[in-house]
Formats: sequence, structure tokens, C-alpha cells
Amino acid sequence: MTPPPDYGAPSAVLDLAPVSLPARGAWRPNWRRLVGTAGPGLLIAVGYIDPGNWATDLGGGSRYGYALLSMVLIANVVAMVVQALCVRLAIATGKSLAEHCREAFPRPVVLTLWASAELAMVMTDLAELVGGAIALKLLFGVGLVPGVLLTSAVTFAVLLYGRDDWRWLRRLVGGLVLVVAASFAILLWLAEPVWSEVAKGLLPTVELVSDPAMLLLGIGIVGATVMPHNLYLHSGLLAPAGRRLTIAAAKRRAIGENVRDSNASLVLALVLNGSILIAAGAAFHSRGMTEIVDLSQAYELLNPVLGCQIAALLFAIGLLAAGQSSTITGTLAGQMVMEGFLQLRLAPGLRRLITRLAALGPALAYFAWAGESDTSRLLILSQVVLSLQLPFAMIPLLGFVGRRRVMGEFVLGRTAKLGAWALALLIVGLNVVLICDTLS
Repeated sequence: MTPPPDYGAPSAVLDLAPVSLPARGAWRPNWRRLVGTAGPGLLIAVGYIDPGNWATDLGGGSRYGYALLSMVLIANVVAMVVQALCVRLAIATGKSLAEHCREAFPRPVVLTLWASAELAMVMTDLAELVGGAIALKLLFGVGLVPGVLLTSAVTFAVLLYGRDDWRWLRRLVGGLVLVVAASFAILLWLAEPVWSEVAKGLLPTVELVSDPAMLLLGIGIVGATVMPHNLYLHSGLLAPAGRRLTIAAAKRRAIGENVRDSNASLVLALVLNGSILIAAGAAFHSRGMTEIVDLSQAYELLNPVLGCQIAALLFAIGLLAAGQSSTITGTLAGQMVMEGFLQLRLAPGLRRLITRLAALGPALAYFAWAGESDTSRLLILSQVVLSLQLPFAMIPLLGFVGRRRVMGEFVLGRTAKLGAWALALLIVGLNVVLICDTLS
């Protein structure tokens, strides 16, 4: 049997030498090789701080202060669980989530799941492109349509130049994340939040369910945080490593290392997401400005509200860095979705161009229809759609990691399986509430 093909994942992530047994038969793990897989968590975490998060966190913070911090925390816990399951699936089986779906389900189901994944990808990329374009407009006065085109072109050029050089992409994305972190560290210092109130916001309240507007924003936060495309990206990045590791002990060590890498990166994403909401609550909600949902409006008000001439500049620079970094990883995820479900083997440049155009078209169509004045509605709507698409990726993932014939000795235990399904049912339940509220 020939091994399944590598679907264009960055090769340096997978650069593990074959593992062999020592002469005496006692295997000793090579930490350099196993830790060499560390780093995919950084690419995954970038998807959790994209401009869609900024829009939902900004709206939640300005309207409800710190009350929705609990939703940010819940969303991040769910993210840690599902990304850890992606690591387990990919390294244990040597196949990505999309590949498992293609092999396990009938063709109509595969096409339905692929269409759902593509819709999630378009919504993700839409938010990232629009966020990057807004940042260019705030910084340089570039219109949103030229900004969307420029953001797309830059992303395509970066990926074309970087090819599949993981180390280069990791340094680039890591640098952009540091820019975002530095921007919000200074903004929080300027906003001076009340930290005792921030701590209270980490505890859920009854209003989260009883207030429809609050629930909609909360579900938007979950959708903006736990992104379906990250499940396909993470499993796609690590699947070739799973194929190369042939010893169970090596796979187990690699799973542990990559789960720790993923959790550490997601803690950083939690801090950054929380910082956006806290800054909005401290800068706007505490001053009675409860309807600040537009990124451009927030930019215009930050300087006068905080009495500082660099606050708005820091906001725009952080937004640009977040948009550009997340659209890079979104494009990588798009090619893995296409190839994993459909087995389309195209040249790297062509497949990335197709992924770019899939999101660019809807963005330009929206601006042609609605104009450039209302971007906040588009960003928040994109995150709600992502939340609705999440079960289509989560449920197959949980099904695969719970099957012994798929996972072998790495099958999920009964307690872990029950906990994972409880989280999945929570997401589905929130989505049902959202649909009922929308239709009523």
C-alpha cells in the first residue's frame, strides 16, 4: 500500500527523521526531532485573533463592559479541547480531518461537509480581508475596495515567496502577533480598566441566555474564536508527521508536545482576545458609549476618549498585523480543505490563488451592494455564520477520535469522550437558540 500523499503542508513542520530503535532495544526519544514539530500552534492561534474577533469583542465590550469575558474564556476552553483532538487524530493516524471525512463518508456527505468548510473559509477570509482593508484605510486613507485587493495581493505574494518554508512563515507570523500584543499592552495601560470588575466578568451570568442581544454577541464570540478552518489546518499540518513516526511511543510523545504547543499558543490568543474586550469596556462602556461596534468609529474615538495621541495609531497597527497574519494562515487552511476533501492536486501558486479568489469575490460583491460605510454588520455576521458551521467540523472530529478502528491504542477514553461531546452539544445548543431567536 502506498502512503497517502502530503497535501502541501509546510514541509519544515514535518521535518522529522525516521525513528529507529537503538541497538539494545530500549527506545529513547529524540527531543530535538519531536520538539521540531512544535510551532503549528502558533499558526492556529493566529486564527483566534483575526479582525472578526476584534469586531465581536469590541461590540461586546462597549455594550456590556466585561460581562462577556466569560464567553471569551468558554470559547478558548472549547478551542483547546478541539485543537488537542486534532493533534491526536493527525499524529495517531497520519491523516487530516478532511482526509478522514473523504474516506469515511458517502460522496454526498463529503460534498456537503466540503461545502460547509468552504463557506466557513469564505466567512473567515472575508473578515480578515475586510479587517486588513479597514486598517489600511485608517492608517493611509486607502479605500476599502483597493484595500481588500491590496491585502489579497500581499498575502498571495508572501505565500508564493515563502513557498512551504515553515520556519520563514513562523517568524513572519510570530512577529505580527508580537505587534498585536505590544499594541494592546499599551492600550490597556492607557485605558486603565478596573481589574476587580474584569475578574467578575470571567464568571457567566443568567443574562447571557435571557438577553437575546447579549446571546447573539456571545455566540458571535464563540464563532470568532473557535474557527472550523483551524480544525482542518491543524490536522493537515501534523498529519505528515504522524505518517513518519512509526513507533507508538514516538507518536505519544509527539502528541503531548504538540498539545502543549497548542495550549500555550491558545493561552496567548485568550489574553489578546480578552484584552480587546477589556480595552473596549474600559474606554467606551465605562464612559457610557455602549454602541461602539464599528472599528473605524473606535479608531476615531480612542484618542479623545483616552486623551492620548497614539492610542488610535496603536489600534490600527494592531488591526493590520492581526488581519495580515490571519489571512496567511486562512489561505493555508483553504488549500488543505480543498485538497483533503476533493484530492485536487494543483500547483501551490494556483491553489492559493483559487483560495484567495474564493473570499475576494464575496467581499467585493458586498461592497458593491452595501457600500463601504457598514462593515461592522458584515464582520459580526461572518462570525455568527462561523459559529453555525462549527458543528459540521466538530462532530466528525469527535466521531473519528472515539473510534478504536481509526485511532487504535490512541482512541479517546470514555470520560474524555463524554466531556468532548458535552462541549459539542453546548455549541449545537447555542446555535439552535441563535436560529430560533433569528427566526422569531
